[in-house]
Amino acid sequence: MVDEVTRYLNIQPGHTIVDGTLGGGGHCRALANRVGNQGRVVGLDRDPLAITRAEQQLAGLPVLVAQASYCELSEILNEIDCQGVNGVLLDLGFSSDQLEDPDRGFSFLSDGPLDLRFDPASGKPAWYFLNQLSEHQIADLIYEFGEERFSRRIARRIVTRRKSQPIRTARELAELVRACVPRSKKNTIDPATRTFQALRIYVNDELDRLEKALQVLPQCLLPGGTLAIISFHSLEDRKVKQAFRKHPQLEIITKKPIVPTTAEQESNPRSRSAKLRVARRTTDDDNVG
Repeated sequence: MVDEVTRYLNIQPGHTIVDGTLGGGGHCRALANRVGNQGRVVGLDRDPLAITRAEQQLAGLPVLVAQASYCELSEILNEIDCQGVNGVLLDLGFSSDQLEDPDRGFSFLSDGPLDLRFDPASGKPAWYFLNQLSEHQIADLIYEFGEERFSRRIARRIVTRRKSQPIRTARELAELVRACVPRSKKNTIDPATRTFQALRIYVNDELDRLEKALQVLPQCLLPGGTLAIISFHSLEDRKVKQAFRKHPQLEIITKKPIVPTTAEQESNPRSRSAKLRVARRTTDDDNVG
């Protein structure tokens, strides 16, 4: 959704824009081309590999990258003596590079470790929790973060399985979940999707970080600055929608979420669930930065 993002952010030469989720750097490159040499893009990501790739692939562009979470933007702006920005973009979820890395466990087909961490140096991998949490705890997190109605069946199978052979790889978990969840002929989504989503959210503390960011980011915007957030499931989208409605400094620009064009969905199936919401900062009552 690069075209939609750049249009709604209303980027002008000389602007300072934040890409809070660098990923593969596609959005960041487009933003940098729009702000020009007189502007600047601040690119953040929790994944150290994403930072390394960005430094290589975006060299020569007006981009400053830092390994940090988007909920830490205030601290980053203070460190670079920036009093406010013209726009912030968050593209939630995980990147194609992470999906294709066999050692990260994001792909259902991966025989590498079921890790799912955005920052492999922080916290514990997903396989650790599957082999430590109780059946009740596993069922609750799959239901809460994945909205999976077969969560208890999946948790029971995981706990039974780990007594003889603990789950270690993404492929093992995907196969176990598929055996637990009936698959409708009308539903083309892999039955393991909701369980993997739940574990990823849990391992990375995604929803709590998003809630914190939704409180912090409006204060990082200059008056008239724009906040654009792309979400990929209802838990994220609901939080963004509610925060935009309730925040006294934000004016909603997109009355309904913007979704990818049919052409983009066909060329990039992962974009099918994407929803873009945009809001603008309207007041200057608080200090920014």
